[in-house]
Amino acid sequence: MKCKSLKRPHDWADLTGKRILILKPSSLGDVVHTLPLVHALKRENPSCFIGWVIQRNFVGIVEADAAVDEIIPIFIPSTSDPGARRGVVLRAAAATAGTLLELKRQFAESAYDFVLDLHASFRSGLLGLTNPGGTRIGFADAKELNTRFQHQLIPPDPARPHAVDKNLLFAEYFGYAPKPEDFRIVSSARAKMQVDEFLDQVGGKDSRKIVYANPVARWDTKFWTVPAWAELSDMLTEDDMTVIFAGGMEDLAYIAEVVEKTKYPPVIAAGRLTLAAAIALLERADAYVGVDSGPMHIAAFTGTPVVALFGPTDPAKVGPYGKGHIVITHENLDCLSCRKRSCGNRKCLEEITAVEVHQAVRKILNVS
Repeated sequence: MKCKSLKRPHDWADLTGKRILILKPSSLGDVVHTLPLVHALKRENPSCFIGWVIQRNFVGIVEADAAVDEIIPIFIPSTSDPGARRGVVLRAAAATAGTLLELKRQFAESAYDFVLDLHASFRSGLLGLTNPGGTRIGFADAKELNTRFQHQLIPPDPARPHAVDKNLLFAEYFGYAPKPEDFRIVSSARAKMQVDEFLDQVGGKDSRKIVYANPVARWDTKFWTVPAWAELSDMLTEDDMTVIFAGGMEDLAYIAEVVEKTKYPPVIAAGRLTLAAAIALLERADAYVGVDSGPMHIAAFTGTPVVALFGPTDPAKVGPYGKGHIVITHENLDCLSCRKRSCGNRKCLEEITAVEVHQAVRKILNVS
């Protein structure tokens, strides 16, 4: 398919009353990065109808957001997950085929006027084709032949490399500038109540500051070290802070290694909270400390200050968005931001000390 030349915003009809489909099914951080675009579109056009195709395990990010009118959950196993089991490619192919058929049936009854493909992959291009008619818009620098599926392409702006800013090019394409209120994530009253109940159980509702600690990520190269996490946890506890280690059930084994080495056992939230409740907990926390992962981006959008450890990824592109955060990197390495998911030499993170991170957390919390 040959794409048409890029049209300017005035070539488009007003989006008032239009149906707009968002294709950004994963991952956690990438979904969060898309929220300001959705909020800007709905703010400028309250009568537009926004649907979102999203992996079912990330529905908790958008389920309480009034800007999203229709959540279309799908499940396609990730073939890039380091923990993917044998045969995942075949399962993903079968799930993709089933999803395409279901979406085609669903959109035949209620088609969308615009399909915004922010995922920029071959699979998301196929997902966009299930919507009959409408205008498909994607990134001009998309890979995996994704550009061949689109009617219109949006060129990236090299001066604005962050993923959030790149996604906002879609809003600007329609002539809308983002506003501060667009940079938010919504937690439900139910999720907040779950967090209140959890903090009651663990004794976290006293006057001590809450530090949400996230030691896990999908890439092995993003991990810090178990001894460093244990040392940091003890330092923060000695500062009379409540340290809460969070994550999923699959992260419990690693977190248990950390806790085993601590003098003062921290609180463990991993596996005990839904994604929606984890968002509410991040909203309640006084600070986030952790590696480059989805919860870091959630924290930034809830207004919680972030201390983030970076090595194989580039904070200019995927760092915590906004002001008031601290990014810690091992500055003297040529291999920083290598994008490697496995590496025999992980000094980029291993040589960051607990003392450095502790000082950053104290600074961000204005602890003298």
